[in-house]
Amino acid sequence: MDILLGFGLITVIYAGFLLHIFSGIAKLRTFAPKNTTPTTGFSIVIPIRNEAKNLPALLKSIANLKYPPALFEVIIIDDFSEDQSERIYLNWRLTHSQFDTTFLENVRRTGSPKKDAISRALPILKHPWVITTDGDCILPENWLQTFHEYLQESKKEMVAGPVILKTKNNWFHDFQQLETLALQGTTMGSFGNDHGFMCNGANFAYTKSFFLELGGFEGLQQYAGGDDVLLLQKALQQQPQKVGYVKSAAATVQTLAIDDLFEVFQQRIRWAAKSTGYSNSYAKVLAMVVLLMNVGWVIAVVMAFNQKLQWAFVGGMWAVKYAVDFLIMYRSNVLLRGGKFFLPLASSVVYPFFSSVTGIGALFGGFQWKGRAFRR
Repeated sequence: MDILLGFGLITVIYAGFLLHIFSGIAKLRTFAPKNTTPTTGFSIVIPIRNEAKNLPALLKSIANLKYPPALFEVIIIDDFSEDQSERIYLNWRLTHSQFDTTFLENVRRTGSPKKDAISRALPILKHPWVITTDGDCILPENWLQTFHEYLQESKKEMVAGPVILKTKNNWFHDFQQLETLALQGTTMGSFGNDHGFMCNGANFAYTKSFFLELGGFEGLQQYAGGDDVLLLQKALQQQPQKVGYVKSAAATVQTLAIDDLFEVFQQRIRWAAKSTGYSNSYAKVLAMVVLLMNVGWVIAVVMAFNQKLQWAFVGGMWAVKYAVDFLIMYRSNVLLRGGKFFLPLASSVVYPFFSSVTGIGALFGGFQWKGRAFRR
């Protein structure tokens, strides 16, 4: 009876959290750009490592941006790539001289390559706004225009934007997409409820002056990641009124799904490892509730196989979890993917096992990324 009560309690708490997040998505106003005259200057900062395969698509999307070239620059910081990334950039640069671009080698000062890369770019910025993305991303043509209009209206000094996966037609990519939809929905819902705590460095902007006012990455260097989420939480802790979220399909950056299962695990462990550095109490509680729900359901399945728990009870836990998860993913799907059809039944059975492994791995182990090993 006690174990049933425990499983039931965590299921109810989990459902309560996600229903609250679901309501927050609707509270967060969808921003519609009006095509006003561009005036905001952006420095697009892109840390890369071994992105030769992906750089052509990113650079093409930069060339297609509908924003005056005089109002943005591109700064690529190469973290000691071992492929042809620099050559690809140089070839592109020869045919796109209208853009102000800089290619720098990273200077490693901490255990966090991306924080080091952003810090490397800051002294040479020509524009007041930093906007970060990744080497495996594709930028929408109205990306900077949408951010410009949102900034003019909101007067924020730090803004997170949506990210979605560019996928192939296979189940493994769809599985990653569903997780991304859930994360994006959670991000939007938490901002809508004034409990913002999450963002993605693939689509994240802030003024250089605000970054320096916050003390930059000071106090965050011990974490291998967190150039996005931990910096956001630092800002929300100090000056939450200056932080916003641009809920707009026109500002949505695409990033590539991963083909290798081991790499997906390592990426998710890297993401989850950031939670150990959370300064936001809501974020800490939510992360723990999500982990307990997933681990709890896995334990319930094992107990059912050992005939220590009724399968009907296990199915009930899953049905409640599936229902609230689907609500979050559905809302995100409508906004970010135009409501494309999806029915994540199989993924919703597999995901708790996947999440349990990555969550526990993040708590007790390190991870590998881009050919390097990191401690959490």
